[in-house]
Amino acid sequence: MPHSTNKELILGIMVGTTGISLLLLWYHKVRKPRITVNLPKFLSLGNTFDSMTLQNETYNGQGTAAIFQGRQLQILEKLNELLTNMEELKNEIRVLKEAIPKLEEYIHGELRGKTTTHKISPQHRARKRKLATVRSSRTSNSSEEAESEGGYITANTDTEEQSFPVPQALNTHVEELNLDVLLLKADNLRSNESSKMESFELLCDHKEKFRDEIEFIWRFVRAYGDMCELSTNIQEKKHYANIGKTLGEKAITRAPMNGHCHLWYAVLCGCVAEFEGLQNKINYGYRFKEHLDKAIQFLPEEPYLYYLKGRYCYTVSKLSWIEKKMSATLFGKIPSSTVQEALQHFLKVEELHPGFSKSNYMFLAKCYRDLEQVDKAAKFCNLAVLLPCVTKEDKDAQKEVTKISSSLKR
Repeated sequence: MPHSTNKELILGIMVGTTGISLLLLWYHKVRKPRITVNLPKFLSLGNTFDSMTLQNETYNGQGTAAIFQGRQLQILEKLNELLTNMEELKNEIRVLKEAIPKLEEYIHGELRGKTTTHKISPQHRARKRKLATVRSSRTSNSSEEAESEGGYITANTDTEEQSFPVPQALNTHVEELNLDVLLLKADNLRSNESSKMESFELLCDHKEKFRDEIEFIWRFVRAYGDMCELSTNIQEKKHYANIGKTLGEKAITRAPMNGHCHLWYAVLCGCVAEFEGLQNKINYGYRFKEHLDKAIQFLPEEPYLYYLKGRYCYTVSKLSWIEKKMSATLFGKIPSSTVQEALQHFLKVEELHPGFSKSNYMFLAKCYRDLEQVDKAAKFCNLAVLLPCVTKEDKDAQKEVTKISSSLKR
């Protein structure tokens, strides 16, 4: 082969090699590597998520888990916010639907020159006067001030936008009572739904004298729970719930073997949870169950405890996948229970106290309906109807019983 031909061949090989090198360099710069991360299966609860491709990120060890958990919480909070907004929208639509017929009736009345007069029952007027008495004695405080209730200092929480202090003396003349007489009177007053506020006022009038008596403290916690239930103003509800919870914490600290302290602390935790976000709701849910179990340990014959435990189990059995995932993310475990377990607690209530409440019969009917035992569900619906509607809870239970009965006939 001539010498010139060898030179041309070598030169051609060098040029080709250089071209391939440049091509590879361009490819690596333009086409950057990708990392694929799969969501763990335990978060799907039966639903399979697609793989998520994260570009321009590389993670190692614990850094990966922390960042991933943060993103997971953000997603769950957004989904929960979306569901909450949808629920509120549904409620607003329902209210509007109910208001339209009344609006039409009002307009027709106005066109005829008539005005609608709303009648107020004497019982309602009496309660309004009592609320007016409480509100008239309130004083405004700055958001940074602490609230003192019965000698117990409580800091304002994020849920409280304003304070609703209980007056130092609700009555101009306070009858001096010894502890036993006071507790008996407060219990008797509370046994009547219309006198629960009076029972609360009585305890407020004696809080300075008996502030360190544990039997007084847990009853005061219970009274704050009653006031939370009776109030219609959201801020008042939050106020009573937060103060009651704080008093409950003092009670269980001072008397850890007292079942009543654990019972009413658990109830007040449930009251506070109503006004919290999803994360705090779950946290209070665990606290509620913990102290409810302790209360059952100390008061094994108290039917109300098994009613509350049944409600807890039934609620957990109906948790949404968002709530279960949030719980697993925050606490490393998913709260679990079944309708069958809830049913056993409601039956225990009936065993200890037959005809305990309309609500207990309603939940028994619900459980049997969910378990497709129609005859037993219908039986407890009928028993619920026979009990009178005294409290707001009774009225709500009656509405639910009507719905259950309708569903059983389909």
